[in-house]
Amino acid sequence: MSDTTDEIRLEPCEPGRLTTGDLRSLFLFAKLTDEQLAWLAEHGCTMRVPGGGLVLREGDPAVSFFVLLHGTITLTRRVGQDEVTTTRTEQRGVYMGATQAYLREDGVPRTYQASMRAITDAEFFVLSADDFGSLMRDWFPMAIHLLEGLALGMRSSQAAIGERQRLAALGALSAGLMHELNNPAAAAARATSALRQRVAAMRMKLGKLAAGKVAPDRLVALLELQEEVIERAAKAPALTAMQTADLEDELGDWMDDRNITSGWDVAPVFAQGGIDTECLTELESRLGSPELLDQAIHWIGYALETEQLMSDIEDATGRVSSLVHAAKQYSHVDRAAHQWIDVHVGLDSTLVMLGHKIGEGVRVVKEYDRDLPEIPAHPAELNQVWTNIIDNAVQAMSGAGTLTIRTFRDDDRLVVSVGDTGPGITPEVRKRIFEPFFTTKAVGEGTGLGLDISYRIVVNGHGGDIQVESQPGDTRFLIRLPFSEPASA
Repeated sequence: MSDTTDEIRLEPCEPGRLTTGDLRSLFLFAKLTDEQLAWLAEHGCTMRVPGGGLVLREGDPAVSFFVLLHGTITLTRRVGQDEVTTTRTEQRGVYMGATQAYLREDGVPRTYQASMRAITDAEFFVLSADDFGSLMRDWFPMAIHLLEGLALGMRSSQAAIGERQRLAALGALSAGLMHELNNPAAAAARATSALRQRVAAMRMKLGKLAAGKVAPDRLVALLELQEEVIERAAKAPALTAMQTADLEDELGDWMDDRNITSGWDVAPVFAQGGIDTECLTELESRLGSPELLDQAIHWIGYALETEQLMSDIEDATGRVSSLVHAAKQYSHVDRAAHQWIDVHVGLDSTLVMLGHKIGEGVRVVKEYDRDLPEIPAHPAELNQVWTNIIDNAVQAMSGAGTLTIRTFRDDDRLVVSVGDTGPGITPEVRKRIFEPFFTTKAVGEGTGLGLDISYRIVVNGHGGDIQVESQPGDTRFLIRLPFSEPASA
């Protein structure tokens, strides 16, 4: 249901309906004096809204302060084209609306920070933003000075640090992606250069074969042998480094016995293709000409190396495509903000994007339950969660250890577990780990916003939960996400 087209459905305000006793029963006003309660009763009023009605709309001027008397309401925030439910409550006395009306004018328009809708018939005690701002400044001047300093200071700090953090994250991811792309790109360039040389050598060798007055039937047979050897190489099982070295020695000895020119240079090519001495002996017998064998071995060797170089280019360009695909999956630049997703896709793309940070000293273990169903989520936001938690885990291990990522079902929730073998988190730190601006890293190395942002994305944005379990050598972050959409109006 869109809040952009719905009309506000509040019924007319009814002044004087609440007594001072009624107001004192609300936890927000419980400590006020009788005079202050009388002032509230005089300046406030009650409003009703039927179930399903929109009470206030995000972005509209914040003109009223609301206190819930009864009913169930939801608060939603707009993210792109989607409405994300951040709060659903029926607690009597909760407040919303023009909650910052007490701040001094600083040129920033005061607007509602969320939309509020009544799930059931609801009733509110309402003050105008001007009256609420006046009472706060007149009754609690010292508290207002502190709140203003805190609100304005945090706004400035978060704006500056958040911008720097986004730039730093973008720079780190861009550098990592360029690093990962450089390796296959360089490999493709090297293979292309070598391929050009081998093709030129093949042309020369073909000319020599033709100039050697090879009978047409022998030349046709040689071409057929070449295709058979290439096909055999394509189907050959992969060899270990030791097996390849042993095969090179056998092939080298075979070629030395037959006085093949530069046999030590050709043998590794045949060994890399899995061609053994039995295959070469068969080739020798079918050629039936010792004079032709030398040139045939080199020509087929060039063909084999050409195939290997083309495979290298294919692998390198495939790696580039995989990295680009992972980057697109990570950022979701071409997909909707909210959708049903497979969390494993986001986890894998995040691991690819962080590959340069993880390094060779950290062993990555993936224990995925591939039978888990898709969940409703904002994939780009969840990828930010995976990035923050995995990055912290890698840093905790100082570049050496085991990173274990598991997925499993826990009743009606999907659980993603990110574990590391670092030194662990003390109980004192665990109590504060999700607090904004709290960090155990050295000055300049952490903002203290990563886990706070992750917590808000999972809990407020997706209706899930994050827990941390830790002891030396075994720290696990457990992210629980619901399988179904949260209830909404």
